[in-house]
Amino acid sequence: MTASLTVRVAEAADVDSLLALVHSAYRGPSGREGWTSEADLIDGPRTTRELLAADVADPAITVLVAGDLVGCAAVTLAEGATTASFGMFAVRPSGQRGGVGSTLLDAAEETARQRGASTLEMCVIDRRTELIAWYERRGYVRTGESRPFPYGEEGVGVPRDDDFRFAVLEKDLRG
Repeated sequence: MTASLTVRVAEAADVDSLLALVHSAYRGPSGREGWTSEADLIDGPRTTRELLAADVADPAITVLVAGDLVGCAAVTLAEGATTASFGMFAVRPSGQRGGVGSTLLDAAEETARQRGASTLEMCVIDRRTELIAWYERRGYVRTGESRPFPYGEEGVGVPRDDDFRFAVLEKDLRG
């Protein structure tokens, strides 16, 4: 499936389809079909149309789209920074375990390198041990840092517990 999978930069016209993709991968019944769902941890929307449209329009953020919107990811790099942030990683549940995620992650790393980053960093809810292990198999390491979950912020949903933390992982892109 991934041999012919193309990855491109998202456009404004993709926002509604991206919103549906992100929700299908993270929340609700369809999210439970995949192994990356947060449906047992967080209720409500993963993002909003307005936030997603702002990300697609932001020159500091490159939103990548795989194939016919089977996956997406975002790479954020502030001007002058050498550490890029990876996020909004979603693969349609029916396409998970088929290499789409690996292809997107590789494309995100290459995008970060091309934009001048030497490190790619991400934050993962620390309870998501299977997902963290997936990233570790791809060369990411825990930094030992944790960050607070953004309770109450728009576009993160409603967590079912009040003690979420993010584990920070990073990968050196120079190697």
